[in-house]
Amino acid sequence: MHTSHSRAGVASVCAAALTFSGLVVTGLVAAQPAAAADPAGYQNVRINEVTSSNNDTVELYNTGSTAVSISGWKMSDDGFSPQSFSPSSTTIAAGGFVTFNSPKGLGDSDKLVIYTADGTVVDRVEWATNGAKPAMARCGGDGTGAWVTAATATTFGAANAPGCPSSIPAASRVRINEATSNGSDTVELYNGGTTAVSIGSWKYVDGDTTHTPVSISSSSPSATSIPAGGYVTFNSTLGLGDDDSVFLLDGNGSTVDSVTWATDGAKPSDERCANGTGWFRTAVTATPGSANSCSGGGGGGGGGQSGRLLGGGGALTSGCTPEAPSGTGSTPSGTLAWPGGPDVTIADDVCAFTTSTGPEGRDVSGLAFDPANPTVLWAAKNKNWLYKLVKINGTWVPDATWSATGKQIRFASGTGEPDSEGLTVGANGHVYVTSERDNTHNTVPKDTIMEFDPAATGSTLTPVHQWDMTSQFPQLNTGSKDDANLGFEGVGYVPDSWLTANGWVDPLTGSAYNPANYPLHGSGLFFAGLEWDGSLHVYGLNSDGTFTTFGTIATGKVSVMDVMFDAGTSRIVATCDNTCGETHTFLKVDAAGAVVPDVTYTNPAVMPTDNLEGFAIAPTSTCVNGLREAVFGDDGIYGFGNGSTSYGHAVYSGTFPC
Repeated sequence: MHTSHSRAGVASVCAAALTFSGLVVTGLVAAQPAAAADPAGYQNVRINEVTSSNNDTVELYNTGSTAVSISGWKMSDDGFSPQSFSPSSTTIAAGGFVTFNSPKGLGDSDKLVIYTADGTVVDRVEWATNGAKPAMARCGGDGTGAWVTAATATTFGAANAPGCPSSIPAASRVRINEATSNGSDTVELYNGGTTAVSIGSWKYVDGDTTHTPVSISSSSPSATSIPAGGYVTFNSTLGLGDDDSVFLLDGNGSTVDSVTWATDGAKPSDERCANGTGWFRTAVTATPGSANSCSGGGGGGGGGQSGRLLGGGGALTSGCTPEAPSGTGSTPSGTLAWPGGPDVTIADDVCAFTTSTGPEGRDVSGLAFDPANPTVLWAAKNKNWLYKLVKINGTWVPDATWSATGKQIRFASGTGEPDSEGLTVGANGHVYVTSERDNTHNTVPKDTIMEFDPAATGSTLTPVHQWDMTSQFPQLNTGSKDDANLGFEGVGYVPDSWLTANGWVDPLTGSAYNPANYPLHGSGLFFAGLEWDGSLHVYGLNSDGTFTTFGTIATGKVSVMDVMFDAGTSRIVATCDNTCGETHTFLKVDAAGAVVPDVTYTNPAVMPTDNLEGFAIAPTSTCVNGLREAVFGDDGIYGFGNGSTSYGHAVYSGTFPC
């Protein structure tokens, strides 16, 4: 379990922001798997392309992670008289497209408005003469990009790209960056371009189709220009409601950008994360006139829709007591944004991990997919329990054929309560678990790695082998339970084949690593993460109960909470919780044969800032549409606090590039 700590001498060097050598992990459009239709997800649906010729075709795109029913929806042109249309499908899959031919006819200078069945405005786009010939299309990201006139062919029913200008016009680099509907009704614009843009003739309008667009320059405070990299804020004279929109129009009346939100989505504000370019999300603190804080609980609006935190809820069970996070620190300089999909799902049942030794339900720490069977996710609980989880209806639950309540683990003596923190799956299919102390004597460190055979019968497991490294860390043996709690927090099995293929230099010989020199160690080494200082300690675990120490690796982090090897990126991953700003450092073998930090990523922006100690990425064999699952474990099951849908949950599911 995580404990906040501050000591002189702890390494504070942060990993430099580098890119994966030879890998491409950016520029992905997250096409999420379809789920059941969600009528409340209307704010995720955006007009994506429209033509006022060739049968007046319209394309809608779903930016969210849940399918949306559009049954009964209507459209209108500049007459604002809603009329039914016949879409190619009445449900838009997550990341999917639906097209229809406008029943009203669209003119050279016109507008298009999309409404839900109850008349709520979903999205709106306007264009000047010939602006929609051959088409108006979002460029720079389906559902999120800037509106421009396509130069060549249309791409109805597929991702936009062909026909987009090689350089987005300067005016189209101005984006709505933040909006609030809490009384001040403030709108913030951001210029992401390199030149100032005149906005003296620009206007804005809300989601009420009876309202006439209002000039920005006539609003308070008045503005006629927005500098490169700068902001303009103004107070909407139209008023902004709980379910509303803001549409930004240039001097020709063409739509530049828009945002739509559901109830309370813009309270205190809806903001783009990352600033100026990302998806919208609901903020904790409004930041008009400056860079967005991007801290808070997701759920924002469309038109650049933010990630959403989905699922959760349910009453806490008796004795289930979440624990507020401790030890929050800053994010290392140079850390990059999460490269996977923006949406995250709460992926366990509320209070799912209550046990006889941990009735409060918290303290789930290490997570690891079984590489041979990625439908299985292993989880370790600090209070000496091991769980084999399988996914049923999108939720990770204990495998009832193994144990519906988890299995208790002991030390090799058959006694004690291992403070089990990290785990990994070895080449032999066995589960290797780290412990930093015996919870029955919690002031004394006991840094061990234990090997368990998951095929063993019974409700209690004892190790096949156990390796004790406690004597290597005298700094933890102070008589303090807090210091004893800063030992082995995570472990990852790393195949010999990766170490040799990448030219790892054996620190014991000073030459290329040769596994044959260590005949009892199996087919890989184990990298254990020390919470005390963020270092990795490399071991060969021998079948006779001895071990070989291969030295220490600096992760550039002040602490490490989980460790894994990811074959997909060909990297070792060291995870740190809120102590390091919720970050994951990917390590590679450099040209000199040393394991060094390569690149560091944050968590998805919608996730809480808690003691998120567990992290695992599914094997690439599970990839769908260029993405695979990533899971996160909340040691304190606190989520966004009492009353939030995440309160009482430990497991979150997102996506990571293949």
